Order: sequence, then C-alpha cells, then structure tokens
Amino acid sequence: MSFINEDFMLHSEAAKKLYHEHAEKMPIIDYHCHLIPKMIADNHKFKNITELMLGGDHYKWRAMRSAGVDEKYITGDASDYDKFMKWAEVVPLCIGNPLYHWMHLELKRFFGIDEPFTPENADMVWNRCNELLAQDDFRARALIERSNVVALCTTDDPADDLCYHKQLREEGFKVKVLPTFRPDKAVEIGKDTFVPYIKNIGVKSYEELSKWIRSRIAFFHENGCRISDHAFEYVPYAEGDASAVFTKRMSGEALTKQEEDAFKTALLTVCAEEYTRLDWAMQMHIGALRNNNTPMFERLGPDTGFDSVNDLCIAEMLSALLNSFETKNILPKTILYTLNPKDNYVLSTMLGNFQKAPTFGKIQFGSAWWINDQRDGMVEQMKALANTGLLSAFVGMLTDSRSFVSYPRHEYFRRILCNLIGDWVDKGEYPADWKRLGDIIEGICYKNAEKYFNL
Repeated sequence: MSFINEDFMLHSEAAKKLYHEHAEKMPIIDYHCHLIPKMIADNHKFKNITELMLGGDHYKWRAMRSAGVDEKYITGDASDYDKFMKWAEVVPLCIGNPLYHWMHLELKRFFGIDEPFTPENADMVWNRCNELLAQDDFRARALIERSNVVALCTTDDPADDLCYHKQLREEGFKVKVLPTFRPDKAVEIGKDTFVPYIKNIGVKSYEELSKWIRSRIAFFHENGCRISDHAFEYVPYAEGDASAVFTKRMSGEALTKQEEDAFKTALLTVCAEEYTRLDWAMQMHIGALRNNNTPMFERLGPDTGFDSVNDLCIAEMLSALLNSFETKNILPKTILYTLNPKDNYVLSTMLGNFQKAPTFGKIQFGSAWWINDQRDGMVEQMKALANTGLLSAFVGMLTDSRSFVSYPRHEYFRRILCNLIGDWVDKGEYPADWKRLGDIIEGICYKNAEKYFNL
C-alpha cells in the first residue's frame, strides 16, 4: 500500500468523508508566503531538484545540521548532486518531523514518486525529478497553477516598485499574485538597519516618514494589496513624542526602550488608520528570537536557520496596542500569530475582546506558525481557538514558505483539520450533520479567507 495513500492521516470514516467530499476540492488562497515575485514573473526554470527543494529552505537545513552534515553540503560550495545525496541520508531520520511528510507529499504530488525516499533510491529520484524540471510545465508558474492556487500574497518592503506584480497582472497570469505591505524596516527604530533605510528612502523627519508610509500604502493598494504584515519579538506599546525620538535616533544618540516603543506605537497607529480606511487585514507575527548564532549570522546572514522561540510575556502590551486602536476606532481586521505555543490561549482569548460586527471573525488567531507548523502545533492551535472562540470563523492555512512546491502543506493541514473534527463527530461530541460540517470545513479551507481578504 502506498505510504501517501488517499486516506493518509485520516483515522476515521467521518474524517475521510469530510476530507474527500469537501476539503480536498477547495482551491488555495495562500495569503502569506515568501515566494520571490521576480521568479514568478520570469517563469523561473529550476536547474535541478536541489535548487527547488533545498534552496533557501532553512527547515531542511536545521535537520541536516542536527544530523551532523557539514555546512558545505547545506549552504556551502558542494555540488547540488552531493547536497541532495546528503539530504537523502537525513530524510529517513526525520521520524516525527513534518519534513518527512512534506517531502513525500511533494515528491508524489509534483513528480509522481510514490515510495519512501532513501539513500538507496536517491539517484532515481534525482534523475526523474530533473528530467521533469527540464520541461516547461515544471517552471515556476506551472508549479503554482497545478496546486489549484487562485491567489497568493508575497511579502514586500514599502519601497518596492512592485514591477513584477504589475507585469504578472498585465500578462494575465491566471493566479492573482498580490503584494503584502511589510514595513518592519521603517518601524524597527532600534535596529542597525533603521538609519540606512531612512536615508535611502530620503525622509528627514518623523512627519515626512508618516507621510511616506501613507503614500506607500496607497501605492500598494492601487496594486492589489489588501494585507499588511508586522513581525515583533514583543508587541510594543508606549506613549511619547515620536518626532523627537526620530530626530534623536537619526543624530546618532542611543534610545531607551520606552522611546523605541513610543516611536513604534505612533508609526503603527499611522499604519492602522490607513489599513482600516482601506479595509486591509493586518498580520502580527509575535515571538521569534532571531539570529541566535552570531558566527553563522555573520557568515550567512538572516533567515538561514538560526532563529528560535522567544518566551516573553506579551498579553498586556498586545492588549494595550489593540485597545489604543479600538479607542481611536482604527482597529483593522487583525490576525495574531505566536511562535510560542505557551501563548495560544493569550491570543485565542484576546480575539474576543475586539470582535465587531459585521465582520465574521474580525480578529483572528493565525494558523500555527513556523516552528508550530506541524501536526501537534496545528491541532493545539485549532483546539485553543475552538475552546475559547470560533473555529468555524478561522481563515485557515498559509505556506509562509519560499518554496514553489510547498503547497502540499495545505493538504497536510486539511487532512489534520478533517481528522480533528471527524474525531469529535465519531465521539458524539458534534452531530453528524454533514451539510453543516461540510460548510465548516469548506469555510476554514477556503471560503472564510475569500470573504475576509476580499482579494
């Protein structure tokens, strides 16, 4: 029997019914990813399976490092063939790691390879995948289309000219490729990147920066953007003179934490006002501890597999920030993500404080993110949301990925979702009302996101 068979991860008749009759057929709205727009616009042709599956994938890199693989086979100058062979040695060791399931889903769904991936068959996999990648229907756009994606949202700096998004729209690419407004470099005043960034965009004061942010939001909106994204180690909130703080920072003086937070609060308030006016959704990713390994950061830079979970207390500051927006009547649709599952109930209960008609699930507890993006993490996120809020209003899964073959993660999520709800039905905890259950499943998989983001 095939390892990735039709009932993979579906452990009850109810789960199988919900998946095969509802979840399986739903299109994908990938509302948060890190695909490179230029690669889509250029319809990139991958030179081999290593570039496609291992390039930039720090999930896999971390597993390889844990297995004692030398860095030259991960990010170094080893040949692509040798890197893939090293990965083949690591995959069978990934028992319990979602990488094992993702790898086999990708091989089956895109390349028709339906057997466990091992060092013994790695040459066959290498050759078959590369033969297919040489064909035009395995270029970047085709990989997206064959995954039943109707829209995807990339992650873009406010200064970006969005030329590739425009190109794709003008060429009539049938998948909507839309930008996401990610202003972290303008908000994070305490980081080393702030002053060079401000100088590069040519603003001289906080007032000019605020005006620039508003203008860039308007520009992104004209180009189809309906979502923003903000990353926080902790959620900032403080009152103070943002203009004075900006001037102090640009003059080279050190800031206190209170001053940094006052500036961030002020600029985030500017953003929230515009998001609300334009009916955008605001994503807040909370709790990553980044660039822990200084030698490797200096060698490889950020986003190379040296980030982990932070354990700060976030409830009071998050509440204060959201409440300040609500008090000003500028709280936009908001999705809250946590990297630390200890905060699942912090976020899942925070939602209920700020829900408002007529939006169905205006404030969302975002999908299990990054390190939580595995079966246990997904189940615990959905159970926390179901226990304290409304799972039926959930906007569901996203890839958060740089890989063009990461879309089976939506299938992985949908199977886990159906298995969870199917289990509740089998235990008699929810009636076998198949029409209503089907509507709930289709909503979480696709329809809730379609309405929420209005793409």
